[in-house]
Amino acid sequence: MSSPKSILHGGIHYPLTRALQAERSLTKDMLMYPMFISDDPEALDAIASLPGQYRIGTNKLVEFMNPLIKKGLKSVIIFGVPLKEGVKDKTGSRADDPEGPTILAVRLLRKTFPDLFVACDVCLCEYTSHGHCGILREDGSLNNDLSNKRLAEVAVNYAKAGAQCVAPSDMMDGRIRSIKQGLMDSGLAHKVMLISYSAKFAGNWYGPFRDAANSVPAFGDRRCYQLPPNARGLARRAIKRDMEEGADCIMVKPGMPYLDIVREAAEIAADYPISVYQVSGEYSMLYHASKAGVFDLKSIVMETMTNFIRAGATLVLTYYTPDILTWLDEEQQ
Repeated sequence: MSSPKSILHGGIHYPLTRALQAERSLTKDMLMYPMFISDDPEALDAIASLPGQYRIGTNKLVEFMNPLIKKGLKSVIIFGVPLKEGVKDKTGSRADDPEGPTILAVRLLRKTFPDLFVACDVCLCEYTSHGHCGILREDGSLNNDLSNKRLAEVAVNYAKAGAQCVAPSDMMDGRIRSIKQGLMDSGLAHKVMLISYSAKFAGNWYGPFRDAANSVPAFGDRRCYQLPPNARGLARRAIKRDMEEGADCIMVKPGMPYLDIVREAAEIAADYPISVYQVSGEYSMLYHASKAGVFDLKSIVMETMTNFIRAGATLVLTYYTPDILTWLDEEQQ
């Protein structure tokens, strides 16, 4: 005979009681939409490797955003995508161009949608001729000091343009300290959130993003500065370091393959918001598998959201944000 404590089914027999098992549930506040902003103001270019996603020009941005705002979109993160000739150079000097796509988009979004939380990815790879995330030495290795100085300049200029959050994804050692100091020196640290891509792993999950952002390295790869996939201990060290250097939020990237690291981050940085980036490869994998009849897209995407939240995430960056906003509304009907 079973003991009273061995009977679990009674607690999950109904939809409501199943919902009560969760520590927290997904809300619209927990979603951040990654957006690619083109330097062609009239662009609305579909990205073949990211079905349903676009490179968007500033003249098309408000029209694109209006239905998302009506759905309840709360936050976006902007990636500038320069496609014009002559924009890229060895130092990424145009990353914070006042007439470049990122700063123009920040100003437009802040003016048009004052309640929208606007974050900017901070990296040089889209703007460097070599496609790497920092400034290089003559031997092709990273010059960490020059890279951090440049990244801090870019972050501060995004903040001056109105960005409420800067999120360095470059993985340079010490860039959180440099950016935080730059924000402090500029009198902006009190109103600009600093999200650190603390545990960003090298690997094969970023292919569609690099196509979308036009940021494929011209030579080599990023394994010397992004974390090795087996580096659980190194991820822990990076998280602790970035907390000490002034990060306001910790990010793990990619998402689904690194749920153990999300859990680690939630335990190490227990008093911090924890964000997770469901990257382009994850997005495309789920999309194409659903098209092949492997599973229903809504069901599998919402399950991944549950996985992230169960692991400890409080903010999810996902290209599925527009769909999830709709699906959350459907669940309330």
